[in-house]
Amino acid sequence: MNRTAAPVAARTVRSSPARKPRVSLRGDDDPGPFVEPLARALALLSTFTSQDVWLGTRDLAERTGLPAPTLSRLLRTLLALGYLHHSTERRQYRLAAGVMALGYAAIAHSDVQHLARPAMQRLADDSRTCVTLASRDRLEVVVIESCHGDAASLRLNLPVGTRLALANSPIGWALLGGLPDVERFYLLDHIERKFPREWSYLRRRFGDAFSQVQQRGFCMALGEPAPEFCILAAPLMLAGETPMVLACIGASAGISKARVERELGPRLVAAAQRLQNLGCDAAEDGA
Repeated sequence: MNRTAAPVAARTVRSSPARKPRVSLRGDDDPGPFVEPLARALALLSTFTSQDVWLGTRDLAERTGLPAPTLSRLLRTLLALGYLHHSTERRQYRLAAGVMALGYAAIAHSDVQHLARPAMQRLADDSRTCVTLASRDRLEVVVIESCHGDAASLRLNLPVGTRLALANSPIGWALLGGLPDVERFYLLDHIERKFPREWSYLRRRFGDAFSQVQQRGFCMALGEPAPEFCILAAPLMLAGETPMVLACIGASAGISKARVERELGPRLVAAAQRLQNLGCDAAEDGA
């Protein structure tokens, strides 16, 4: 394996590298008129993660690529609006209650976690793995629900909000494999530009994963990127929601390729199908 690819998971999963790439302000398509100050403010807020509670101005400048005067104006505005909190002792910033209110409002209007949690917990208990549900945000996948089986051999730190690279994660590969061709090719083009050195390896790995998704409904990575991990993931498309992926992460020592193909993979695909059916029923009831 190309060792330059970012880790997918570790015993304690890091949600982001020590230095994140500069944030792209544009979305996945050209929306026409573009309000640059608003995009910059949202990009600034998105640099905070569950592992990066406090960030200084230097961290924010490196992650966003914003010039110092622009960054200073945005920070003052976000502080005044209650979206950021500043510690004079630390000389750092963190997200404030205003952002939490927006997050809770989004969750309150989504039944995804409520629908998914029971099925995810059953799958986690039966497979003795960690089961996650994630959706895409630009070139990353974001964990929106996570649970462990009672007898899981690995206890992973994958809280809601954890971000993983779309390009270097089997979870991301499965999500890409479930997308329509036009959207997938668009994202692959951006991944190629972002990871030119790794592209040769990633292109081969994408091809393998996409074939697995088409043939079996899921893709798997055994002992990759670390020998102790087994990861299998299936795309999940819920009516009215962004594309998602359901994944199992377990210890490779107790999970053979034969077990994945015979037992775990079909269980994962069946769970994804049940969730998709539930999502369709919920959408019809709400219509």
